[in-house]
Amino acid sequence: MTDPMLHIVLLAPQIPNNTGNIGRTAVATGCVLHLIHPLGFDMDEKARRRAGLDYWEHLDCREHDSWESFLESEHPSRLWLYTTKVDRPHWEAEFQEGDYLLFGMETGGVDAAVHEQVIRQWGPDHRLTLPMRSEARSLNLATAVCAAVYEGMRQLQ
Repeated sequence: MTDPMLHIVLLAPQIPNNTGNIGRTAVATGCVLHLIHPLGFDMDEKARRRAGLDYWEHLDCREHDSWESFLESEHPSRLWLYTTKVDRPHWEAEFQEGDYLLFGMETGGVDAAVHEQVIRQWGPDHRLTLPMRSEARSLNLATAVCAAVYEGMRQLQ
């Protein structure tokens, strides 16, 4: 298996359809998908079949028990946190092959401790946003992941 261009990291995703769509994006782009527990849904084979995730066998999906266990097992040298809490647009980032793109749960993103750790470990510029008009609270998680991955691919190809 070749090294992935990018890693998609979902911290405590809650909506199975979003995760399914993100899994399809990962298969289509050759990304690795990391799911960090707790998950808001079952990931067993029966649940995947019921959700119509017939492509899941082609996906490199790695589950982690916690944020800490993800960091310990993966040791990401470069990680980008996507958040609505900053003004730095993601096209100002200079992506590198093997970067990790982190997304929080649909209802609240990531907690302050993860923000602080990203700032400490990778720097404040490693928090990015997808600019939106002020009327929009946020984008759908699967939409945000897709936009982020394709910007990364655009830069790397």
